[in-house]
Amino acid sequence: MTCQELVELVTDYLEGTMSEADRSRFETHLEICPGCVYYVEQIGDTIRLIGRVELERLPGIDVLLDTFRDWKRGSPAESV
Repeated sequence: MTCQELVELVTDYLEGTMSEADRSRFETHLEICPGCVYYVEQIGDTIRLIGRVELERLPGIDVLLDTFRDWKRGSPAESV
């Protein structure tokens, strides 16, 4: 597994929703890549902290979430 693949799968890993085979590949990568270990720890900390925030009370949260959804799907300009 590459670092890029790990980054794309980190949420599935932390939520426990990835297949056993992918989890094994993910954890094998973590054994050899301290940078990715640090990244996974940062994302885990962020998720724990955000869990304490009432998202609906944050100003502009709808725009931010829409932006991330659009980014994940790819903008129309990217598909041209």
